[in-house]
Amino acid sequence: MPPVKDRPAGKFDRRRDELAESALLTLGELGYARASLREIAGNSPFSHGVVHYYFSDKTELVIYSVRHYKARCVTRYDAVVSDSTTPGELVDAFAAKLAQTIRDEAPMHRLWYDLRTQSMFEESLREAITEIDGTLEAMIWRVIDRYATLCDARPSVPAPTAYAMLDGLFQGALLAYTTSGEPVLDGLAAQVRTVMPLLVSAADPTRTGGQR
Repeated sequence: MPPVKDRPAGKFDRRRDELAESALLTLGELGYARASLREIAGNSPFSHGVVHYYFSDKTELVIYSVRHYKARCVTRYDAVVSDSTTPGELVDAFAAKLAQTIRDEAPMHRLWYDLRTQSMFEESLREAITEIDGTLEAMIWRVIDRYATLCDARPSVPAPTAYAMLDGLFQGALLAYTTSGEPVLDGLAAQVRTVMPLLVSAADPTRTGGQR
């Protein structure tokens, strides 16, 4: 068998990114279980052979694709954190952004929850999904930490709890959105406005600057 030639890293990675973008469309439509490697290739500009050249199997492609997508997601709320100057501004901007991402990217979010559930049964997915989940928890914690600062308060729950509460609201809204559409998103915003104050506690009044 002839030796494998060295591949230019930049070109190789760019092609993998292109394949990931294409795969996400099929995965978002069909879900993890129904989307075979051949099905993914058939719904893309790339042949099955090309897809298999860049990814050894479906699991590798799925993990790469989800990492590729979530790398963009983890900065989604950074502008909310940096631009908000009052607690009310932050809550309104955060709620609006949550609704927007469901509106614009519902298939990708459905895929994420599908994979997170699958990772409980498929060990090959577990490490990557757990790692990605950790970056999403950190993303939400940046919002909570900034909100607490603007409230002159401190978080009342640890990061995993805050993430679980808001992620639960988001997942519930996503599920309802698939059947009920736009009106669900107004309900999500109202839920976020209710829950956010529960995630912070008043600052110690004896602390310097704690009096308001």
